[in-house]
Amino acid sequence: MRHGWEGVVLKLFRAKDFVFTVTGAEQVTERYRRVHFTDGGLLELIGVHPTMWVRLWFDNAGRPHQRAYTLVDPDVEAGTFRLEFALHDGCASDWSRKCEPGDTIEATVQGTGFEVPDPLPQRMLVIGDPASLPAINSLLEVAPKVPTTIWFETTHDLDHKLPFRIDPDHHDLRTVPRADLVENVKADLRDLAGPDPFVWIACDTATTRTLTSYVLKDLAVPKHRVKSLGYWKAA
Repeated sequence: MRHGWEGVVLKLFRAKDFVFTVTGAEQVTERYRRVHFTDGGLLELIGVHPTMWVRLWFDNAGRPHQRAYTLVDPDVEAGTFRLEFALHDGCASDWSRKCEPGDTIEATVQGTGFEVPDPLPQRMLVIGDPASLPAINSLLEVAPKVPTTIWFETTHDLDHKLPFRIDPDHHDLRTVPRADLVENVKADLRDLAGPDPFVWIACDTATTRTLTSYVLKDLAVPKHRVKSLGYWKAA
């Protein structure tokens, strides 16, 4: 598949292309699907870091369409990983529902990056949604004993049954309806930010921008203690 102008731009930034092969899939909930892959040499060449993500290329009525997904349980030695799809209308979700063992999909790696806070913070404050759950789980594995509060946006009762990798001794998970997320997070952050937080935000682009601005400007958290990325654009 030709990747269009986006593919050309990525090549200019020295992106690397791979082909992944499906080995299986499982339906986690009606709205969440996990697909298993072999990596086409990705992990041995690139290595692994927390919240690492790749761009998959889908056919969208004859046009290339790319979406980013976080690697789940990457195994460098075996050359395998999983990707998790928050299901909705669209070519990426359709592909994940229909794919079978032996199917292949093209992927590009460029732009992913994460540095573990050093020294580790006294507290982590994490805001996300079903699209960023794999990255949240990956982040929690970096410092499993650091006290962490997670605000998780929900739009459906099934969102409470997603595969959270939470340690109740160290992690406080707060599920919040989408309509209430921004105001709830702002109110809670005033009390929880403390002197040395690390704040990680990955929701839709508008929500991420609003909360990032609040953390940087209103709470005066230093920029190097904040990591944020808009994972999708609300219609």
